[in-house]
Amino acid sequence: MCSVHDTVEFEKRGIPSTTVITEAFRTAADFQFKGKGMENHSYVKLPHPVSNLRREEMEEVALRFADEVVSYLVSAT
Repeated sequence: MCSVHDTVEFEKRGIPSTTVITEAFRTAADFQFKGKGMENHSYVKLPHPVSNLRREEMEEVALRFADEVVSYLVSAT
């Protein structure tokens, strides 16, 4: 899990990666992926906001999206 920039750099090196964002940053992520020539690259979108979640709530979100994150990391792009 990393930023759009990091994801692009890892993918260029053949290292599967994914970006995790909240829904509020979807447009920004799409714009950045498009600008880097990877407009079709998918990423994991969490509900927004997460910054005010309690630890237990954030753990629930993490568990809910863990399989999706793993699927990006083990799939070929």
